[in-house]
Amino acid sequence: MTKNIGILIVDDEFSVRNSLYNWFKEDGYRVEAAENGVEVLKKLQENPWDIILLDIKMPGMDGMELQKRINEIDKSITIIFMTAYASIETAVQALKSGAFDYVTKPIDPDDLNHIIRNAIKQKELIAENIQLREKIEELSNYDEIIGESPAMQKIFGLVDMVVKTDSTVMIRGESGTGKELVAKAIHSKSSRRYFPIITINCAAFPDTLLESELFGHEKGAFTGAQYRRKGKLELAHGGTIFFDEIGNISLKTQVDLLRVIETKQFARLGGNETINVDFRIIAATNSDLEKAIKDGTFREDLYYRLNVFSIFLPPLRERINDIPVLTQHFIKKFAISMHKNITGITPDAMDILVRYNWPGNVRELENAVERAMVVGKGPLIRSEDLPFQIIPGASALCTDTLEDIEKNHILKILNRTDWNITHAAETLQIDRVTLYNKIKKYELTRENVSEQ
Repeated sequence: MTKNIGILIVDDEFSVRNSLYNWFKEDGYRVEAAENGVEVLKKLQENPWDIILLDIKMPGMDGMELQKRINEIDKSITIIFMTAYASIETAVQALKSGAFDYVTKPIDPDDLNHIIRNAIKQKELIAENIQLREKIEELSNYDEIIGESPAMQKIFGLVDMVVKTDSTVMIRGESGTGKELVAKAIHSKSSRRYFPIITINCAAFPDTLLESELFGHEKGAFTGAQYRRKGKLELAHGGTIFFDEIGNISLKTQVDLLRVIETKQFARLGGNETINVDFRIIAATNSDLEKAIKDGTFREDLYYRLNVFSIFLPPLRERINDIPVLTQHFIKKFAISMHKNITGITPDAMDILVRYNWPGNVRELENAVERAMVVGKGPLIRSEDLPFQIIPGASALCTDTLEDIEKNHILKILNRTDWNITHAAETLQIDRVTLYNKIKKYELTRENVSEQ
């Protein structure tokens, strides 16, 4: 690592330059020496430098003046002053001028090495932070939300408006329309983007487990609670918490959640410590919450707390103009991940995609393109590469076993309902326990790819 670090030694005394040069050279650094400011300015034009060891007292241009010139050329260079006139005033002046640190002559090699290591560590942290910020900025756009239709342009406009506030947002739309992507876009473009976004799928947990997921628990709070565990609310502090399928939480949990929203305080299960939290709330649902309020299964006061700013995502069948650009986006995405040289789609195949109704929305389109990319031999996706289910009048000889058909059908319904267990069970006309048993039997997870 040290051979990549460039250290420039600046001192009018040959003995100092020579000894420091030999020390750092032996340690593997890229090192050069200069005896005055003119040489330094020339060397700055020739090579990049990470650290400059700079004598304060030099004839002509002194260290303090030279530091200003160096900063004008490259502010990222770390300056460490050297002085034989150690005093508090000198040290304070050097540090106020932006120097990283200073050493006194005669120089102790151990002290200097310690300062150099700290300087390198700080530069590495700064570089990591820059990379992290660049990554966050990269994510702070609409790359994953694709659409040229007027409906999607309206969505982009709404997102741009709400990211400037800290208002609670309710995202509504059918399963597969991209509600979670919109939630992530709001978070990544907001002032909370340097803090986490915590997602909790309210439909994925039985009520008792959901409480523990949300609030966390203390050791011994219940059977099996062997350790203290932070909940999602605590983990979201400073950032955003995204409640997916908010319509699935029980009335009891709704009361608890309402209290947290109003007070920004809660306690872990089995604990007495009051925990203060600060986060933005984004909720999403494909349920008819207004009907749920009338039916008495969703609290009206919680509804109004969550529905401060509403965004409705239209189903894909109502924005067919977006199908070509979405298809091209998925082709590009899967061509990279599958290392395939497929770059487009034939007009016939595109016509099939545009004419299909897409009950599973964008997620179903993505699955269809992925399937076509798997079987396609390029350079274009053909109509015969598409899932036969979406081809009008198509049929296929099915050789699957009965269990294969059941597994694939359950997975298809789960994906279509965004793994909303209640809705999936209703669609399949079985109870939740039976569905859980089927999921366990077939080892189904969200990572399974739906068979088409």
